[in-house]
Amino acid sequence: MRIIAGRWKGRRISPVPGARVRPTGDRVREAWMSILGPSLEGAVVADAFAGSGALGLEALSRGAAHATFVERSRPALSVLERNIRTLGAGDDAAVVRGHAVAHLRGPRARYDLVLADPPYGRGFAEQLLALYHRSPFASELWVEHGAGESMPPGLQCDQRRYGGTVLTRVRARPAGVR
Repeated sequence: MRIIAGRWKGRRISPVPGARVRPTGDRVREAWMSILGPSLEGAVVADAFAGSGALGLEALSRGAAHATFVERSRPALSVLERNIRTLGAGDDAAVVRGHAVAHLRGPRARYDLVLADPPYGRGFAEQLLALYHRSPFASELWVEHGAGESMPPGLQCDQRRYGGTVLTRVRARPAGVR
């Protein structure tokens, strides 16, 4: 895996080993970050279900001010922390050891942007989107999920499809807007 653009362009990071791990592909990550573009500059970002940290590290490389990585798997945490050290991103990064949904439900979870790549087919994408709909924890939430996964009813969102992968974006409603 490599960082696609920004200050660490071309630098390699380690993937999380194992057959059950499905990192965001370079093509999808490149498209995703291109869509985000200038909104990354100075943003406070969370990488939920962080795995290797590729999404948050790419955001930092492209100008985000800070990234919080939320991951609970011990093997993934080891790789994530190594990748942060490899890039020298420690001053701009925080690692939260725990479940992403529980973290984002907490009172201290407030971000400009949350990027989430939960395991496909386990209901986490729908849980995150439903939680966000009830109580937004960021200005924008982006969730990567499988094309066949169900979404909460009545969800107003933008979606981009890349083969069997979908990126769903929801934005917080301004106060007073229903």
